[in-house]
Amino acid sequence: MVKPNIIKTSENPQQTIEVEVCDEYGEKLVKQIACERPLTVMLNWKEVVTLMTIGSRPESLVLGYLKNQSFLTDPEQLESVIIDWETHTAAVITKENTEQVESALKKKTVTSGCGQGTMYGNVMKQLENYQVPQIQLKQSAIYSSLEALTHYNDTYKKAGAVHGCAVCRGDEVLSFVEDVGRHNAVDTLAGEMWIKGETGEDKIFYTTGRLTSEMVIKVAQMGIPVLLSRSGVTQMGLDLAKLFGITTIARAKGLRFQVFTGADKIEFDVKGDMKG
Repeated sequence: MVKPNIIKTSENPQQTIEVEVCDEYGEKLVKQIACERPLTVMLNWKEVVTLMTIGSRPESLVLGYLKNQSFLTDPEQLESVIIDWETHTAAVITKENTEQVESALKKKTVTSGCGQGTMYGNVMKQLENYQVPQIQLKQSAIYSSLEALTHYNDTYKKAGAVHGCAVCRGDEVLSFVEDVGRHNAVDTLAGEMWIKGETGEDKIFYTTGRLTSEMVIKVAQMGIPVLLSRSGVTQMGLDLAKLFGITTIARAKGLRFQVFTGADKIEFDVKGDMKG
């Protein structure tokens, strides 16, 4: 068994944190959310990609990524793996410079899979001090949007294996798209809005996928103030939603949802009628 020298500058970071949320009735709860952080992978000090990760086994993650992307083919090549959470980097050092690195970098494709990001640093610089438009939202409007969305998801209902995203205005679904990756779906909607010259200040963005940092960034770029998800939210997604002023509603299904940011901008107008 090949065992490269694993060097860690600190312990692996925590996997979850507790946050306070409001439920669909405006009552406060304490919930656990997953942490998320960037980890830039370097091979012989050449940057390959930035992965968004929970960070539980970073050395295995980067080696598996490099192996699956054909940057590395022989475990005997490995000399050391240096994990530095202060700089959020993982450097893989081989015994000899691998000739396939340069050619592989030129052919690199960002797949539709989840959790692989290359956008974080550049886009965050562009969005420095940015805030989305601020709007008030009624609880009843959230329910109207969720009800309207039940008539979509055709591909998922037939075959599964896809994510759905939508741009809504009240109970009107302006555009809905499904794709094998939630990032593809949100990019499709962003492209439609861009081509049509539409702005996002009066819209709600819905996704079946979890709210990671990349998803929040993409919605901020669209100028949409409300983000609604059937799934959960990560720690970095939550931090960015607060930074951009996005009202973030997750775990939304049926009459249930949890407000992670922007509860002060929601009027809980039907809680007495529906509770119980």
